[in-house]
Amino acid sequence: MEIKESVFLKDFTTIKIGGPADYFFIAKNKNDLIEAVSYVKDRGLPFFILGAGSNVLFSDKGFRGLVIKIWSSNFQALNSKIYAEAGVELKKLVEFSAEAVLTGLEWAAGIPGSVGGAIYGNVGAFGSVIEDSVKEVEVVNINSGKIIKFSKAECLFSNKETIFKKRKELIIISAVFNLKEGSKDEIQKKIKENINYRAKNHPLDFRSAGCVFKNQISNLKSQKLIFKNQNLLNEFPELRRFNEKGIIPTSYLIDKCGLKRRKIGSAQISEKHANFIINLGNAKASDVLELIKITKREVKNKFRVELEEEIQIIK
Repeated sequence: MEIKESVFLKDFTTIKIGGPADYFFIAKNKNDLIEAVSYVKDRGLPFFILGAGSNVLFSDKGFRGLVIKIWSSNFQALNSKIYAEAGVELKKLVEFSAEAVLTGLEWAAGIPGSVGGAIYGNVGAFGSVIEDSVKEVEVVNINSGKIIKFSKAECLFSNKETIFKKRKELIIISAVFNLKEGSKDEIQKKIKENINYRAKNHPLDFRSAGCVFKNQISNLKSQKLIFKNQNLLNEFPELRRFNEKGIIPTSYLIDKCGLKRRKIGSAQISEKHANFIINLGNAKASDVLELIKITKREVKNKFRVELEEEIQIIK
């Protein structure tokens, strides 16, 4: 294993923030990842699995332990299924599925992330989530060293949650996706539309970690509504529609708190999309954390909603 020391994590994250990791290793395939997991277990080292570097914020002080960066290009089509290792970029997976004329992953076009990271956080967009296409997930249990296959049901997918967030000893190493044969023109059309939407509505010209907070979920049928206060509903009539739709965009709540363009140091809440915090140049993790604190406080005060981070904060 080629383990490097004192590697700055800002060079491996999309927001370009993060101090040095004591130790750093790039796993270029499934076997490398399994070997790295065995290495940290034998030595009792703290570790962190890093995918494409989105949805994560490292401390300015870095990470005391081993960061395992997964970076793989191993995937293949199996009829209407696709096998992909955890380090495969979502972008490449979407492109590959389109070339194979398989539909089901077009929604992920333009999302910066890896297969492992997308499954770990049950990433989604445009009404679809990664769980829709997952058939099975292969993991290594760091405690036993055993390789296990989890069915879709066993992954316990929910809103931005999975069993892998709850059981840190389970490390995703690969997955099989169940897709459908589609129309090449329709697939390419959807991919183009989704990429164009992100370019128009997301601050892609700036460095960011992606959406900072989870959206709010309501359920009209079970009366589990986020907003019942009539004064709020009268002041913000859009909330009625969001309640009925079942998803309240956190970006809307942040925007209505007047927080767009709020700035701490070189970190700023995006004017283009309020659920993004962008790095204007030399932002620190402490700047981002202060903006997160302010946002949670203001949204709670105005809407009585407790925001929950979607990004991983690694201190």
